[in-house]
Amino acid sequence: MTRDEEREIERQCSRLIALYANLNDAGDWDAVAALYVEEGRMARPSDPDNWIEGRSAILEAFRARSPRKGRHICSNIVIDVIDENHARSECALTLFSEGAAPKVGSFHDIFVRSPDGWRFAERRGSTAY
Repeated sequence: MTRDEEREIERQCSRLIALYANLNDAGDWDAVAALYVEEGRMARPSDPDNWIEGRSAILEAFRARSPRKGRHICSNIVIDVIDENHARSECALTLFSEGAAPKVGSFHDIFVRSPDGWRFAERRGSTAY
């Protein structure tokens, strides 16, 4: 793999992180769930040891949430390319929600190249404070 190919993977995975935050804030749960591979899994920052497994279960978990206004800010994104089909990352997360104190945490992600492009295989959040 060339350095240019590696940079392109980093760019696409970084875009996926930003897109996830924007779609989440817009409440577009179908589009958020579509960012996962079919067998993907996620753990919310507020419950990092409770895995939600499978795209359809992820979609249902988002749909079950109470409506809220908020903004996810993801920064300090570091993508580690494993090979041409796998990457992982860590990023810092700040969540501002209406009527609540800001929350600070992180996401640890595993990405895979799928027929639909790069997708989350795993997304695990955690809260620092």
